[in-house]
Amino acid sequence: METVFSGIQPTGELHLGNYLGAVRSWVEMQDQYRCFFCIVDLHAITQAYEPAEMPRRIREMALDLVACGLDPARCTLFVQSSVPEHTELAWALASVTPFGELGRMTQFKDRSERQPDNVNAGVFAYPVLQAADVLLYSATRVPVGEDQRQHLELAREIVRKWNARFGPTFEEPQALFSSTPKILGLDGQAKMSKSLGNTIGLREADPAVWEKLRTAATDPARVRRTDPGDPDVCNIFTLHRFFSSAERQAEVRVGCTTAGIGCIDCKKWLFEGLKSDLARIRARREELAARPEVIDEILAEGAARARLVARETMAKVRARLGLAT
Repeated sequence: METVFSGIQPTGELHLGNYLGAVRSWVEMQDQYRCFFCIVDLHAITQAYEPAEMPRRIREMALDLVACGLDPARCTLFVQSSVPEHTELAWALASVTPFGELGRMTQFKDRSERQPDNVNAGVFAYPVLQAADVLLYSATRVPVGEDQRQHLELAREIVRKWNARFGPTFEEPQALFSSTPKILGLDGQAKMSKSLGNTIGLREADPAVWEKLRTAATDPARVRRTDPGDPDVCNIFTLHRFFSSAERQAEVRVGCTTAGIGCIDCKKWLFEGLKSDLARIRARREELAARPEVIDEILAEGAARARLVARETMAKVRARLGLAT
């Protein structure tokens, strides 16, 4: 069975973009791959944050992930900083990572422009730690979106340079591209992001969810109620694909293209399915929150399993480097 690694930053709460873009796919992967899913708190510290809030953010993320369907009996769920081998391997990999390649990373350039007061070395070396995350568990498959393709290609180059210098140690990881369509934010302009304020949180109350949906952007061609639209350019219809039956989707398509229904009707139908799915996740989360020791045990056991693999990898790495093992 092939091994998959993927991580998510502890933002404190999952939103629909996280859920549809990554976590739903992770849930499906649990029976197809040997899965390591990581809350990457070490990546998160490259941005401005309140240290006192980090433990809560990690716990909230773990609760959300398990409530969405990650099963500790079928995957390894853990916190990145609980496995110090991540940073040890990142330092070793940095010795073969081309400086110029890091400078060409699109995400580094974007963050440097958006956060000019926080262009730190951690942001610059972020992709090296990402490569270490993957290689530490000999992951052969990495779920990636288009925005992470460049980082995965760098990880593959790092493997080639490492193996050429120190001998065969790592296998080049392959991309596991998602079939999930791009999930835009409620503004219809950009990817869902808390910083842009265009998200729906999984824990938001139904009235708040509806208020956000009610005002969400739709097909710009539908200026008036009588204007026909194109569901394929409407982000609301993209969400219908996840939360509405095939019959409902067909009904929406016909109604939209013929102006038989208005955008509010379309959103009400979406809300029906979305409300049901979110209610299921919230109920599971409430059960877990009532027994905090369960999440503690899941993360502790996950870290223990992850460290067993990580230690084996680092023993090989140290031997290749001629360091004490």
